[in-house]
Amino acid sequence: MEPARDSALTIVGGGIIGCAVAYVLAQAGYRDIQVLERSQICGETSSRAAGLVGQVRTSVERTKIAMASVAMFQSLEEKTGVTPDWVQSGSLRLALTPERVVEFDQMARVAAIAGLEVQRLSVDEVSEMIPLAKPEAVLAALWCPTDGYLQPNSLAMSYVAGARQLGVRFVTNCEVMGFGVRDGAVCSVITPDGEFATELVINAAGPWAGWVARMVGLELPIVPVRHEYFITGSTTGYGSGVPVLRVPDERIYVRPELDGLLCGGWEAQALSMNPKEVDEGSRMNPEADWEVMGEFASSLTTLFAGVSEAGVRSTVGGFPAFTPDGRFVIGRVPGLHGYVMAAGCSAHGVSGSAGIADLVLESLSEDPSPYVISLSPGRFMEGPIDPDEAQLQAQRVYENYYAVAAAAQGGATIGL
Repeated sequence: MEPARDSALTIVGGGIIGCAVAYVLAQAGYRDIQVLERSQICGETSSRAAGLVGQVRTSVERTKIAMASVAMFQSLEEKTGVTPDWVQSGSLRLALTPERVVEFDQMARVAAIAGLEVQRLSVDEVSEMIPLAKPEAVLAALWCPTDGYLQPNSLAMSYVAGARQLGVRFVTNCEVMGFGVRDGAVCSVITPDGEFATELVINAAGPWAGWVARMVGLELPIVPVRHEYFITGSTTGYGSGVPVLRVPDERIYVRPELDGLLCGGWEAQALSMNPKEVDEGSRMNPEADWEVMGEFASSLTTLFAGVSEAGVRSTVGGFPAFTPDGRFVIGRVPGLHGYVMAAGCSAHGVSGSAGIADLVLESLSEDPSPYVISLSPGRFMEGPIDPDEAQLQAQRVYENYYAVAAAAQGGATIGL
């Protein structure tokens, strides 16, 4: 294992965002980069992601971020020599209510502005793709042929391979304990092996990003919120060529996995962690909540034929980081030179990792766009943060993830 050392640029966190940022910045010409990860690369929250990649959003900016990510996923293996296990299966979004049909119309308009191909499909066309139990319940379907899914660990290893080819160093089992600050600027990173000089720190610590920010006296409302899914046993009628399915009116999503299905969703009453209480000892691998899993399974078996007897093969859960306004926290920290945030990805980290890394790169430029400026951590630094209220608001962002009302704020379908 390589040890930490003096470095021009230090990325804290070897999850999917840290790896993507390392690769994109190295591609852009940044040199002398090291990534410090306290466990293993992609060994925590990122590895527990469902791996769905959807580009249909309710805002042009979010759509373009997802499109940039898909463009990179399509070329990563050729560029790095390591496959991200990208499957461009396409995705279907099903509407079961009139309100959802209106939202689909809005999404189609946004997609057209962004240059993303989407199509409205008939129920007969949907039934040809997937064996619906109750086709008459579907009022509309939105098809995106360039969507798909991948394996988070494979994606991380592809980023790592590409970054290493450009000279990036990855240091695992290396806990960051603090930072040296002199004259209003970060000057070093402190680990159990010593203190090492650095000129620029990028905090990509996922659900621990708020804790890492507190090391420099910065309070940010980055809230871990539980998210779960299960994988069924063998099913018939669902193969690797079946598209990803999203049924927001039932709060669930589905994709192929092995010879079965992966099914997850968004809890109406979520479980979250107070940002003030998150520290190095916080566990982010929750035990399965079978009541919640049962609700997802009930929706799955009601909607799709032939899966009721499949059973559950395994369950997966994690705590992706959400923010009170549902937007990323990206960019330089005002008043502290050399400290940059790349966090608060609101369950969009894996699917949007390449596009998010592009935003981080842009935030380091002399003239970032108004959109990137709007993601600045400075928006949470104008007054004291109430951690209890921040937790409640971030949890509501999660709970309303598929809510039609969230579309007006660009919050609906922001991630999976």
